[in-house]
Amino acid sequence: MLVLEIKSLTVEVKGKLLLREINLGVREGEIISVIGNNGAGKTTLLKTISGFFKPTMGEIFFKGEKITRLSPHEVAKLGIAHVPEGRRIFTMETVKDNLLLGAYTRWWREKKQIIKESENFINKYPIVGKHYARIAGTLSGGEQQFLAILRGLMMSPVVLMLDEPSLGLAPLAVKEIFKLIEDCKKTFNLSIILVEQMAKKALSICDRAYILERGAIVAEGTGKEFLVDPIIKKTYLGSL
Repeated sequence: MLVLEIKSLTVEVKGKLLLREINLGVREGEIISVIGNNGAGKTTLLKTISGFFKPTMGEIFFKGEKITRLSPHEVAKLGIAHVPEGRRIFTMETVKDNLLLGAYTRWWREKKQIIKESENFINKYPIVGKHYARIAGTLSGGEQQFLAILRGLMMSPVVLMLDEPSLGLAPLAVKEIFKLIEDCKKTFNLSIILVEQMAKKALSICDRAYILERGAIVAEGTGKEFLVDPIIKKTYLGSL
């Protein structure tokens, strides 16, 4: 079953064509990787799904309902969480408050449940749990990225979109982040769209992948297929 479906999506911003005829589907409980060089349109794709950019042509469907023209807060309320590039945590707030703020779309309906979930997170993920009362801006880059993803999970999403979660992180932190992404799928049965420059790592954990080039999808396949494809390896993975 397709949770998210994109049909013939074309996006033009300030006279510049950023996405061209994108067709993409995300099934329930799978990880989709979107890879490509800088400027290929990966971030634009996520921002368009989130409602920050409005398509020139094409449609976006969530659980069969058209969401193409919805605002970002309306998209979030439906259950699509976007963890943007650069983490964008609330650096002057505590780790605890960052988690609670992630659940703002649910707060008035589920306050007690939200507080319980945040406490469960600190027990399950000590990498942030041990810093629960600290100001988030004092955390390391890896800890901040971990927090940003958990903040997205506090929305109780159906689809979690991650934009460059490994950007600027040390190798050990990257390893922890990818473990968390896999855990998100297994524990919460989420559908995940992963935009990532570390293509080899992204392909190693995804079910299916799309390659974007100059705003268009040029290839689609499973992560395993792409990892052994000689053209993909040479062009996008830096190996033969």
